[in-house]
Amino acid sequence: MSDAIATNKKAYHNYFLTDKWECGIELKGAEVKSVRAGEVNFADAYVGVDKEEVWLYHLHIAPYAQASYLNTDPDRNRKLLMNKKEIKRISALLTQRGGTIMPTRIYINKRGMVKVEIALGQGKKLFDKREDIKRRESDRHMARAVRR
Repeated sequence: MSDAIATNKKAYHNYFLTDKWECGIELKGAEVKSVRAGEVNFADAYVGVDKEEVWLYHLHIAPYAQASYLNTDPDRNRKLLMNKKEIKRISALLTQRGGTIMPTRIYINKRGMVKVEIALGQGKKLFDKREDIKRRESDRHMARAVRR
C-alpha cells in the first residue's frame, strides 16, 4: 500500500477499530485531482449500507480550483466499490454487533487508483481514551530515554 493522502485520526481516538476493508470510491471529474492534492476532510464522515450498496456520507472533498464550472458538490454522497460478498458481510456485522463503519484512510495504490480503507468501530469510553493517552506518553518518554 502507498502512503496515505489523508487519515481519520478521530476514528482511531474515539473508536476501537476491529475489521478493516479496502474499497474503491466513485469519484467524478476533478475530484481525483483534489484527492491527490490532499483536499480531503473526514469530519463527520461515515459509511452506510443501502440496498446492497455501500455509500460514504459527509466526506468533504474540496472543489478543484482549475476545474471551473465542472466541480461537483463537495459533500455529496459517494458510492464505495466492493464485492457483493463483502457488502453482505458488512451488513451482517452491523446488525449483529452494532457499532459504526467509518473511513480511516484515503490513499492511492500502486496502480494509481484512489482507495478508501473503512473499518468497523465500537465507541470508546472516556477511561479507555485516557488509558491510550497514558500509554502513548509513556512510549514517548521511553523513546526519549533511549535516544539519550
